[in-house]
Amino acid sequence: MRETPQSADLLAWYDVHAREMPWRVSPEDRACGIRPDPYRIWLSEVMLQQTTVAAVQDYFHRFTARWPTLPDLAAAEDQQVMGEWAGLGYYARARNLLKCARVVVADHGGAFPEDHGALLKLPGIGPYTAAAISAIAFDAPETVVDGNVERVMARLHDIHTPLPAAKPELTEAARALTPATRAGDYAQAVMDLGATICTPRKPACGICPWRGPCVARARGTAADLPKKTPKAAKPIWQGIAYVARRTDGALLLERRPDKGLLGGMLGWPGSDWAEAPPAPAAPLQAAWRALPEEARHTFTHFHLRLSIHFADVPQDATPERGDFLPLAAFRPSELPTVMRKVFDLARETLDTAPKP
Repeated sequence: MRETPQSADLLAWYDVHAREMPWRVSPEDRACGIRPDPYRIWLSEVMLQQTTVAAVQDYFHRFTARWPTLPDLAAAEDQQVMGEWAGLGYYARARNLLKCARVVVADHGGAFPEDHGALLKLPGIGPYTAAAISAIAFDAPETVVDGNVERVMARLHDIHTPLPAAKPELTEAARALTPATRAGDYAQAVMDLGATICTPRKPACGICPWRGPCVARARGTAADLPKKTPKAAKPIWQGIAYVARRTDGALLLERRPDKGLLGGMLGWPGSDWAEAPPAPAAPLQAAWRALPEEARHTFTHFHLRLSIHFADVPQDATPERGDFLPLAAFRPSELPTVMRKVFDLARETLDTAPKP
């Protein structure tokens, strides 16, 4: 008769091995009554969507240094927030970040509601983020399930149903183990277990606090789980990016529409992106010349290849789209990654451009 997994065993492990993170309150501090800041928990969870802890930490430090409280963020200018977010990807998150902050200030007095249902009504907060805020910030017994938790549950119970179809089964398995107390520590403990011991490759089963009750370890199937439905190959989309430099060094940039990919971000004017070869879409009449290299970037659902067209234009050039930005005000770091790749490839031509 196999052992039954116990949340207490995992919590005892977490008390010793919890990872240090800038938004996290340690088990020792929580035991002393120090509660996590819901603002920092929310901000970190939004940043961590589709992104690694290592990639997020610097962004988190910059955001909380510039906007230390939720009302500070709510009062920020959209362009400032989008500029700080540049490079983190999935830019709809940044737009929803501002919307959510402003709703919380307007409707909840600047403090996140503790009610799980109220959290779900806020912009950009779905079931996972609401559960994470409820559990980690307010210690409510909500079930938090990310990729790490899915992997741990699949192995613990030897569940071979492939993802994403297995999500309900894995969530129910996680819910059955969520304790009524220390729910926040427990949620972080399962994620830490998946990130440091029950890793995708070569899990360290010998030092796992749940090695006894783990069915996949006993059956030798841990390394094969979780199963995943094969993904279809990503299509290749094409486009053109136009980089224009005025006589005084100013560069032509445009802000993309709020909706859609890279919504609200600053970038180079360009054509539509599609699988078919793009039609010319120059923002003004000029002697455009194509650069020899193209910018390549991968989004969630497709690969993008942008050819880069460059032109020097006179001081009185009047573009149909975009505005000229003085060179002294140009900050490559505020461009989304794909637009920064265009800039990097154009730098030899833009011999007066600043370093990123």
